Amino acid sequence: MNANEPLAERLRPKTLEDYVSQEHLVGKNGTLIQHIKQGLIPSMIFWGPPGIGKTTLANIIANQSGRPFYTLSAISSGVKDVREVIDKAKNSGGLFTTKNPILFIDEIHRFSKSQQDSLLQAVEKGWVTLIGATTENPSFEVISALLSRCQVYILNAFDKDDLETLLKRAISEDEYISKKNITLKETKALLRLSGGDARKLLNIFELIVNSFGTNDVVITDDVVLQKVQNNAVRYDKTGEQHYDIISAFIKSIRGSDPNGAVYWLARMIEGGEDVKFIARRMLISASEDIGNANPTALVIANNTFQAVTTIGYPESRIILSQCATYLACSPKSNAAYMAIGKAQQLVKQTGDLSVPLEIRNAPTKLMKDLGYGDNYKYAHNYENNFANQEFLPDEIKNIKLYDPGNNARENAHRTFLKDRWKDKYGY
Repeated sequence: MNANEPLAERLRPKTLEDYVSQEHLVGKNGTLIQHIKQGLIPSMIFWGPPGIGKTTLANIIANQSGRPFYTLSAISSGVKDVREVIDKAKNSGGLFTTKNPILFIDEIHRFSKSQQDSLLQAVEKGWVTLIGATTENPSFEVISALLSRCQVYILNAFDKDDLETLLKRAISEDEYISKKNITLKETKALLRLSGGDARKLLNIFELIVNSFGTNDVVITDDVVLQKVQNNAVRYDKTGEQHYDIISAFIKSIRGSDPNGAVYWLARMIEGGEDVKFIARRMLISASEDIGNANPTALVIANNTFQAVTTIGYPESRIILSQCATYLACSPKSNAAYMAIGKAQQLVKQTGDLSVPLEIRNAPTKLMKDLGYGDNYKYAHNYENNFANQEFLPDEIKNIKLYDPGNNARENAHRTFLKDRWKDKYGY
């Protein structure tokens, strides 16, 4: 073992028995565990935040299934690199063995369309089993043809117990750390600074332990904050800083502060943040935080996403700034966001309630004979294009899910709804 290796690398699990968390995938009843035990590994994509074991799990799967293992990083690899690895994989396995090689691609969301296209035939023909890792939603970042050939598995962030288990393992099992007399009195600061990233947690922990210059180490929250500050620890854009700054950015928009919004936007731009990530978060905010108070916000945010996807840096900074300041200056409403939340909770509570007969579709004679669509009132045949009829199942009729916000546009919605429905929903 090399002392110059970071602690997180030295402690990287080699077997499923040592692997921490992700019980829903590799626990006793996990969805992946039987595949791994039987060696029947599908092409798959691991989706989750940084430092939660995506690469480690890929390595374990390859080792436990006894397959050749090839790895590429989407940051530094091109189409030529992909084709070279696929050629090697074909020669070491492929059609004439069930042990076809595993190709692991880290940060697969950074691959361009042409790079992803170069994987299709190899996955389709079974020359390789692809395992991709991504911190971004694969629905947006992975081409549909490749996505349809892969299973997507979500890896959850580590919880407090998981992270503390890793710290205790480092203290007791690491060849170098275990030689010190370490008292771990408090962990709150360590866990907060790690942002749920196990790799970052262990590397910060090692930095702090080594900073004592003695074998007697007592770790408290105050010590952690002092040591980290004194050593000017830098966090890359894929870790805590990534999530903290995007949080500050969105909260500035939500709080109607264009100055805060454009400052945090500049921090992300200077850090090289993906323009699509920034634009996508504004697209969500336009609906979640502004909604029907200003429906144009969603149009502008969507156009921004399309524009920056085409243009890229450096010009995209201007478009992003225009959108961010517009959203910050828009009236705010989360009424639509709250409405769908209430509706989903109601569905979970009440189950699959029957659609009222009068608003069912009736494409066949049998359905018409059964009363589908009977007594349906076609709204356009009535005054003001409105007919008073029930659209909810009987069991939940009269429940109000959408409550318009207190702003000019949604107050108009409230007046409109009260005029139509009178006191039925309490508008």
